[in-house]
Amino acid sequence: MLPNAPTSCPHCPSDEEQPVSVLKTALPPAPYICPMCEGVRADGPGPCPQCGMALEKNPLAQRNEPECCGDGGEEEVRDLWWRVRWSAAMTAPVLLLAMGMNLPVIRTISHDASGWMQFVWATPVVFWVGWPLLVRFANSLRHLRFNMFTLIGLGVLAAWIYSVVALVAPQWLPHEARHGGMTLYFESAAVITVLVLLGQLLELRARKATGSAIRALMNLTPKTALLVRDGKEIETAVAAIQVGDVLRIKPGARIPVDGIVTEGSSAVDESMLTGESMPQKKAADAAVTGGTVNSTGTFLMRAERIGANTLLSQIVEMTAKAQASRAPVQQLADRVSAWFVPVVVLIAALTFLLWWQFGPQPSFAFAVVNAVAVLIIACPCALGLATPMAVTVGLGRGAQLGVLIKNAETLERLQQIDIVMLDKTGTLTEGKPSVVEIFPLPGLSARDLLACAAAVEALSEHPLATAIVKAAEDRNIPLATVTDFQSITGGGVLGMIGESEVFVGQASFLKKNGVFLDAECHARSMQFQSEGCTVVIVVLNEKPLGLIAIKDKVKATTPAAIASLHALGLKLQMITGDALPTAQRVAKDLGIDEVAAEVSPKEKLLHVYQARGKDRHVAFAGDGINDAPALAAADVGIAMGTGTEVAIQSAAVTLVKGDLRALHQAFALSRATMKIIRQNLWFAFLYNGLGIPLAAGLLYPLTGWLLNPMIASVAMSLSSVSVILNSLRLRWFK
Repeated sequence: MLPNAPTSCPHCPSDEEQPVSVLKTALPPAPYICPMCEGVRADGPGPCPQCGMALEKNPLAQRNEPECCGDGGEEEVRDLWWRVRWSAAMTAPVLLLAMGMNLPVIRTISHDASGWMQFVWATPVVFWVGWPLLVRFANSLRHLRFNMFTLIGLGVLAAWIYSVVALVAPQWLPHEARHGGMTLYFESAAVITVLVLLGQLLELRARKATGSAIRALMNLTPKTALLVRDGKEIETAVAAIQVGDVLRIKPGARIPVDGIVTEGSSAVDESMLTGESMPQKKAADAAVTGGTVNSTGTFLMRAERIGANTLLSQIVEMTAKAQASRAPVQQLADRVSAWFVPVVVLIAALTFLLWWQFGPQPSFAFAVVNAVAVLIIACPCALGLATPMAVTVGLGRGAQLGVLIKNAETLERLQQIDIVMLDKTGTLTEGKPSVVEIFPLPGLSARDLLACAAAVEALSEHPLATAIVKAAEDRNIPLATVTDFQSITGGGVLGMIGESEVFVGQASFLKKNGVFLDAECHARSMQFQSEGCTVVIVVLNEKPLGLIAIKDKVKATTPAAIASLHALGLKLQMITGDALPTAQRVAKDLGIDEVAAEVSPKEKLLHVYQARGKDRHVAFAGDGINDAPALAAADVGIAMGTGTEVAIQSAAVTLVKGDLRALHQAFALSRATMKIIRQNLWFAFLYNGLGIPLAAGLLYPLTGWLLNPMIASVAMSLSSVSVILNSLRLRWFK
């Protein structure tokens, strides 16, 4: 007797007990999140309690809002625009009074009168229009979470308080501060407030653009659809569609939900979802995806997946979760940010003391100005935004190209991969094998051999079993009743037809159990395998009856995909349970570097561990249940979107259309994103490394040049905007 199939582990939950998606049982997502700080969630808009930045709409929550709810952040933009206009209008006279003394009208105003007029105009700018900045400054002190608003608040208040004291009670200041007349800095406090608000406005608008990919995907689903009922077409809301409903899709219309074409044919543009520019032909029984565009014909479809279960909804959900994750490279910025603000405050204090003691007269005024410039120019915001902005744009662009990446860590790991292990069936091939040859041993007809095999394989869900059963159906062969069916992982299937035991499976498994083929049968098996066919042996009561040759066509896109992966410098290895001659023929035709054949799921896992043990960075691409262990163990698991749910859940990357060409895009996107992140971090470090010494007056002894706090404010605002704009270049990644 052939061995029984192994039973399930009693300590592990069965597949039925496993949740299809953890997301479906999770708590409702918070409406607002912080783009910089992980774990910060809020029910409404406002500043982040850690970094002080404005919280953003959570794409996961925004997706579930009615169309009339929310404004995508426009309210914050309008508020900032209002504050910028009012602060600029009130700051203009302060600037004229402080810097326009050569104008005839200004010359007639006394120094004291000018000071009081500056106070009247500048104070509302700082404490009314700029109130949100001061609130964030106070919050940073109260929570001991120092950030860019800590530095801005210290700088603005230092300039304003110094000017007020100089105006109201100059005798309280050191004598050297009054050398050559009292200098006021109301214009610095006001202009810095205006420029910071303007920088916040530009930054918010730029940050809104980083989430455009998610919003574009969310907007793909139409609001209404044509429901066909009792021969009539009824326009109905997409939210009201139920599974099984029949829908009419007209030319130019977006498909509302996932389903199957039941009548008619057309070409469907799937480019927004998969990146594939050519429309795909759809006829009866073809699957169509919600959000794609019907190009030419009209057809009827049956709704199969609706609401959060559609592919488009899952892509949005997965991408939004990934954008909220943090890449390991972010840890460097986090460590620097932890001590950044205290160090800047210390540098500002040291600058103040050095200028007060050793600077030219009025040394105290110089000390205040340069200390304020140090506080204002130091911007930890650029450092904090360097990674999350690039990750957000990169993951969104990947979703548009049909590449779903589960988290930021995976995006970083992809650019480290040096070897890609590839499953054969369903990954390199179409996963739709067909019977090409039936070879019975003498005394048995091909029809009888196929009938015996198809009866047992009818109870299996393996693609090879489907091919055998279809071949029997095409020949109108009736199938016998099978009892005691067993599926043996990596071996084959076993069942009882009457009193006879029938086994259909691999020759290697039979050999291990003492069942051998005769010379002629073995020769024909080797011939079929050399032609790239998979050979299964049919055994009755432990005696071979013959063999069936099955061939699975290589996907038309696979050769180009293999060539593109080689062009990236990656080593490719095929890992398959198929026979060695078959695997070698496929690998030779495709130009794959190495082959491991006749391996079980456990041995696939072992190959992954062995490669990682040699300090190789491994990606494994597969589509079946038997690939799940290897997908989970690899540095990056890559699942075909056309594969099994188990494989997709085990993988870190999903290629939506199951096209390996998208794998090249995944690797290229990872490398481009990491390049942008490195540029952002380099700029942030260089900006602060040069800006702080300049603001402290390091060049003054050589050039006599000092950095005005207002110029420092402009530089501070532009540093964050430049990091975001650099990240936005990924929106046009190809």
